[in-house]
Amino acid sequence: MAKTNPFKFIQEVRSETSKVTWPTRRETAVTTVMVFVMVLIASIFFLLADQLMSLGIGYLLGIGG
Repeated sequence: MAKTNPFKFIQEVRSETSKVTWPTRRETAVTTVMVFVMVLIASIFFLLADQLMSLGIGYLLGIGG
């Protein structure tokens, strides 16, 4: 296994980091809002699915009204 010079490694990391395209503040904000909206939609979906399954199982077992 070849040994790596730590200074050369840091230089290569800096070089690669400079090639990264970083998102703007606006892109980050828009993406964050989109994630929260999708989480809200998914939580509502799973709440409704859980309630329907609970109602159906209760009906099948004769517990529901």
